[in-house]
Amino acid sequence: MSDPVLDQAALAPYLEASIPGFSGLAAVEKFKSGQSNPTYLLTAASGRYVLRAKPPGQLLKSAHQVDREFRVMSALAGTAVPVPAMLHLSAEGSPIGRMFYVMDFLDGRIFWDPALPEAGDNDERAAIYDAMNDTLAALHEVDVETVGLGDFGRPGNYFERQLARWTSQYRASETGTVADMDRLIAWLETHMPVDDGRISLVHGDYRLDNLIFAPDRPTVLAVLDWELSTSGHPFADIAYQCMQWRLPHASGFRGLGGIDRSALGLPSEEDYVAAYCRRRGLTGIGNWTFFLAFSFFRLAAICQGVFKRALDGNASNPEKAKTYGEAVKLLSCLAAELIDREA
Repeated sequence: MSDPVLDQAALAPYLEASIPGFSGLAAVEKFKSGQSNPTYLLTAASGRYVLRAKPPGQLLKSAHQVDREFRVMSALAGTAVPVPAMLHLSAEGSPIGRMFYVMDFLDGRIFWDPALPEAGDNDERAAIYDAMNDTLAALHEVDVETVGLGDFGRPGNYFERQLARWTSQYRASETGTVADMDRLIAWLETHMPVDDGRISLVHGDYRLDNLIFAPDRPTVLAVLDWELSTSGHPFADIAYQCMQWRLPHASGFRGLGGIDRSALGLPSEEDYVAAYCRRRGLTGIGNWTFFLAFSFFRLAAICQGVFKRALDGNASNPEKAKTYGEAVKLLSCLAAELIDREA
């Protein structure tokens, strides 16, 4: 099965010349998941591979940096953070007309539903969440200087920098006024915590369905989708993941809200954060409301960008992307409720 977006005839000889051992490209199939960077399964005589590319069309500044993904996963090879082997990064003038990279295909499980209905029992569900927690703690223990990522982020207060960046991205893709979003941005500006100097590698989109688990055990084989990674504050990742506990399950986000988590063997938000802190030698996390509210804001800004690309005809999955306009309203509403409880 070939994808009409990619010129397989031009791609095959390019890959054979660029990747040692690559031969006999037989099929290119686009994965249905993913809204940001279109991703493809390559089936060849020499094996299976994954190609991840920038989307076509006019893109927002600093978005869709597949070269950034390639760099960080290459740097993490050999650390305690599992990643696929990186095989090749193309230039912009590639055979498909835009930048892409190729990595190993890993045969494992991706869990799209955080309630884990496909897990064998509660013990397995608990072990999957614990492995996810352990991998996140390991990521935040990586020394960015040692792995060659000392220049991966800008100096200064990470949250100030990120708030400015995503506010700018949101305004650039804004399609109408969302009162809760405007209020949330103002609240974050006035409740910005003092920079405590913590620096780590931050994934930026750390959640269950960005991990590949082994087919037969609750072991993380790889962490995927590093497009939003940077060096920054580790609490951004743990708070972003803990949004999962607050997002409604009966929504496009498939969160854990409204689910009897204890009946399924899933940890509470408090227990999950406590396990992370224990692994990292922390006594706790202050300013938790700010970190959560910031996470809702940033995800809403990302969703707005996806929605705008859908309206412009550049989304990777156009029909799904059109639902993201309502997601912006949901996320900003949940954040508004969160900060109201704190008041």
